[in-house]
Amino acid sequence: MGILQDAKKLLEALTSGERAQLLEWAIHDLTDTHPGIEMTAGVCGGATCIAGTRIPIWILEQYRRSGASDAELLHSYPGLRAEDLVHAWTYVRSHRNDIEQRIRKNEAA
Repeated sequence: MGILQDAKKLLEALTSGERAQLLEWAIHDLTDTHPGIEMTAGVCGGATCIAGTRIPIWILEQYRRSGASDAELLHSYPGLRAEDLVHAWTYVRSHRNDIEQRIRKNEAA
């Protein structure tokens, strides 16, 4: 039996509320795009970055956790715009586990 057939059987067993939740997750997954954020294989270890730069999102978040303000980040990275930071913080909120993992990996190195 294929994955889709398995999914169909599981779907039939769900309540209406559970189906609605599943649909919400599927829609979120299909529309999980973040303007101004890109990930390119071989660039910055495959980490998500501000589009057109080599500035990983996790580094910005690590600085923010260390107390850096948006103004300080914009001063430290002259190519960044306030809009870039808005996109970064939105990405951090929706991909917290990945960001946490990358920060921990960097701290262990």
